[in-house]
Amino acid sequence: TAALTAGLDRIPDQLGYLVISEDGVLASAGELENDEHTASVIMQMVRTANRFRLSGSADHFRSPGSEDVPFKRMSVLEDFVLAVTVSGQKVFVVKRQHAHP
Repeated sequence: TAALTAGLDRIPDQLGYLVISEDGVLASAGELENDEHTASVIMQMVRTANRFRLSGSADHFRSPGSEDVPFKRMSVLEDFVLAVTVSGQKVFVVKRQHAHP
């Protein structure tokens, strides 16, 4: 798991992280440790976002070298930020402090 999580601990204001695949949670820490519910919700959001094709701009949101994923990152904002990045067959989620303006 060290290769999966390399660098996630060094993200500023990081409160926790998840590394997810279709098989479930591969790694987790902090406030997201063993958070299967959040992992499930995030995976459903990724699946839903993958179904969207914005007319004329779908290629703009595709990850380089990927024909399946129409986006590379998404963020969910509340009192915190869930930054979601898709890379290969894995979804990386980092929970960070939200800097209110």
